[in-house]
Amino acid sequence: MARGDDELVARLRAGDETVFAALVERYHPRLVRFAVTFVHEWNAAEDVVQDTWVALLRGLDGFEGRSTLQAWLFGICANRARSAFLRQVRTVPVDTAGPTVDPARFGPDRTWSDPPDSWDDVDARLDAAKLAPLVLAAIEQLPAAQRQVVTLRDVEGLTGNEVCRILDISDANQRVLLHRGRARVRQALENDMREVP
Repeated sequence: MARGDDELVARLRAGDETVFAALVERYHPRLVRFAVTFVHEWNAAEDVVQDTWVALLRGLDGFEGRSTLQAWLFGICANRARSAFLRQVRTVPVDTAGPTVDPARFGPDRTWSDPPDSWDDVDARLDAAKLAPLVLAAIEQLPAAQRQVVTLRDVEGLTGNEVCRILDISDANQRVLLHRGRARVRQALENDMREVP
């Protein structure tokens, strides 16, 4: 359990509504964005997150602190979202989005013929206030599995092991999805930065 989580959990178990309200304020929008990667509809994601909050309160006594409170919360959300998705549809679509980098950018020796732009001068081309919305928009365009992993790792800051437990995937699968997702985000940002004068 992360430092501070034990105090939060104790206060939640004691019925401290201010702590619960603070958690809802901090995590609700983030959980909805995460849940929508499973259920694909905002209203359904809102329902999933409501179920997540109820499950959190009901399961507090079972929280053993083997993960952070944040990882546990996202794990509950992932389980609820999976169940909701299975109720919506009985088949899972296959990721047919194709390669993450244009193969034409590589030469016959499989090295870059058109390497990615250096990001050393990114501040001169695009300030941080403009970069964050572009990153979030690029993440939103990822296939669901990649979006889930990138959101948990790079937006929420969870570890690879936590992501594997939450999404019930292998470490190798998590690394591949993260790599492909990051490559797509980088490509989208590179394309956007080329358009900036």
